Amino acid sequence: MSATIISGKAIAKSVRAQIKTQCSALAQQDIVPGLAVVLVGEDPASAIYVRNKIRACKRAGITSFAHRLPAETAQGDLLALIDDLNADDRVDGILVQLPLPVHIDKDAVISRVAADKDVDGFGVASLGALLAGGDGLVACTPAGVMEMLRHHAEATGFSIEGKRAVVIGRSVTVGKPMALLLLGKNATVTICHSRTRDLAAHLADADIVVAAAGRRELVHGDSLKPGAIVIDVGIHRREDGSLCGDVHFDSASKVAGAISPVPGGVGPMTIAMLLDNTLRACKARRGA
Repeated sequence: MSATIISGKAIAKSVRAQIKTQCSALAQQDIVPGLAVVLVGEDPASAIYVRNKIRACKRAGITSFAHRLPAETAQGDLLALIDDLNADDRVDGILVQLPLPVHIDKDAVISRVAADKDVDGFGVASLGALLAGGDGLVACTPAGVMEMLRHHAEATGFSIEGKRAVVIGRSVTVGKPMALLLLGKNATVTICHSRTRDLAAHLADADIVVAAAGRRELVHGDSLKPGAIVIDVGIHRREDGSLCGDVHFDSASKVAGAISPVPGGVGPMTIAMLLDNTLRACKARRGA
């Protein structure tokens, strides 16, 4: 068996095109969605992520407001900036790039972002709305995974309903919201993690596998159910400099029915869904 490739890069391109069309329509009403991006410190990877997000905003027709702060910025000063952005009517979404310097309480910062501008979907109000089945802003990576599954379903007739799904990872940013989104589509969901005994036994029955454990090439093909849909959220760099995910792609692609690659899988979807959340927040806030 040779797995179908679920290309996040291609799907993200389609999503971004739709967002650009909607932003153009809003511009005719003198409405321009705005995203504030806050970067504290000089982390090289974070700087690249922020640059890519700002570039994506420009291409989509979303105004970006970049705030780059030195690593020694006091927590109180960062919270004051967030308060200002919460009150700024030009700003529909606020993204504070993680990780933050060690002297800053991440949870305090995330909880300070107004719920209607929480385009990262990490705040308690956003997570609570997801748990309750509400229509809040959903964390971008799991939202991107669901969009990939939706596109695959449209192309193949595959249905999430009634399927067994295994999510590997229990983080607030990916694993837990991912499980809730799958549950919302009537999948039977198991969350596995570092303390799970016999991961292979859980994977053997899984029709859908979302690997978000943060462990390089944890999932191999011999653990998978033939024909399973495998979405790889992880990204790692091997000793030779090449990129890989939480799934051993070569072995898994021989067993899976469909699989996402690394790179070119979930990564592009995360930025696309950030733009989508910003557009949604703009429409909700401005009654557009």
